[in-house]
Amino acid sequence: MWTRFGDEPLKEEKVHKRRSTWALVASAVVAASLALSGCGSGGGAKTEGGKTVITFWQQKFEDYQQAWFKKEVDAFNASQSKVKVDYQVVPSDTWAQKLKAAQAANKAPDVQTTNYGNIAAAAANGELTELDGLLPASAFADIKDNVKSFVTIGGKHYAYPMLVEPSTVLYYRTDLVAAAGLDPKSPPKTWDELIQWATKLTKGNVKGMTIASVAADLGWASWGLQYNACGHLPVADDWSKSTATDPCFQKLLQFYKTLYQGGLMPKTPKVGYADASPYGQGQVAMMADGSWAVGQLKETFPAMVAKTAVAPFPSMDGDPTKTTATLGGWTLTVDAKSKAKTQAAGFIQWLLAGDPAIMASFFKASGFSKYTVRTSVDQALSGNTDANSDPFMKVISDKVVPYGKQEPSYPWDIALDFGTAIEGAMKGNLSIPDALKKADGQINDVIKKQSLAGTEPTH
Repeated sequence: MWTRFGDEPLKEEKVHKRRSTWALVASAVVAASLALSGCGSGGGAKTEGGKTVITFWQQKFEDYQQAWFKKEVDAFNASQSKVKVDYQVVPSDTWAQKLKAAQAANKAPDVQTTNYGNIAAAAANGELTELDGLLPASAFADIKDNVKSFVTIGGKHYAYPMLVEPSTVLYYRTDLVAAAGLDPKSPPKTWDELIQWATKLTKGNVKGMTIASVAADLGWASWGLQYNACGHLPVADDWSKSTATDPCFQKLLQFYKTLYQGGLMPKTPKVGYADASPYGQGQVAMMADGSWAVGQLKETFPAMVAKTAVAPFPSMDGDPTKTTATLGGWTLTVDAKSKAKTQAAGFIQWLLAGDPAIMASFFKASGFSKYTVRTSVDQALSGNTDANSDPFMKVISDKVVPYGKQEPSYPWDIALDFGTAIEGAMKGNLSIPDALKKADGQINDVIKKQSLAGTEPTH
């Protein structure tokens, strides 16, 4: 069996609930691997009052999400004469263990939330039901072109997407930018321009920029910039060997090193990359963060919203169509051993692939901090007054999401090894060539020990 080491669940629960940050990444890696090692599961169909009951486990996210899911499940149940959804919320810190136990007992949920990064491994392990034939072809045709591959393995669909969250967006203080003699309406387009802005905006106790600076964050937060620098990640497409020593990666490490050693960013951040607190508290003038930061600013730092603008994160050469962000997010999947596959898929179709107004209501509830995966939902939101007046949504949905790439599904070890190389170089512990050479050896070792060569899933 092939196990994918995922991190996405930890981002949702620990960041959005503000209880902790990526310091717990190691435990998340272990938990995720445990969840995926239980090959084959089985939710058994049961009846209640003449209705087929399907179990739906939702991993706990922000409070508004539980409220939205409950409302929609209740609406679905009220509309059905032969099916009932048993909706259960499972905390992220117990999700992996509970799912593994349920799989072992052949009592896994019929439907569950699954992040993009775990689909390939779960499909390879025989845990997921192919949805082709259970959902109409029109449902898959509605998915945006750059997201279709996220739920497709070997030409078959094993999940239906719900949302995407770009990992990297540029946030900046319009008031501080103007005071520094810069144009708030013309944000930096290249890495060099970003460094120039960060230099001019570094004044007194305010740093010009904040960006990931520890290996556990850099391992995933830099994926989009890795693509931007080289057009690929630091491993061959077939996972046969490391590509970490490709010269283009030197430019990426130099970019991080310039920001860090130039004193343009905090050197001892108290929170991780995914937490927008330093920006919200006025400690920095610009921030690299995911789209989820929109929700945090609106919820926790509302006074900062009016003086914040967003832009695509600059690309190395200024080309706005080149990837600078990966797209993480969530889907719903049907268990491979479910005895109610048709009814489970019908619920997914109703909730995620049906009336566009249903998902439009979700994005409104999110404060437009998450983004659509369906063309029809985009169209529904185009006439929504709240969506049109949101200061961030149009920029992120039009200029970031279309150029984002899927998060890689290779083992977390590889991502962490490369993140460690970036941290080592940016903090001067190793020269850039030595840092990349070390990562190259470590990644090749992971490939050998885990027999990864040739196992990259085909979309």
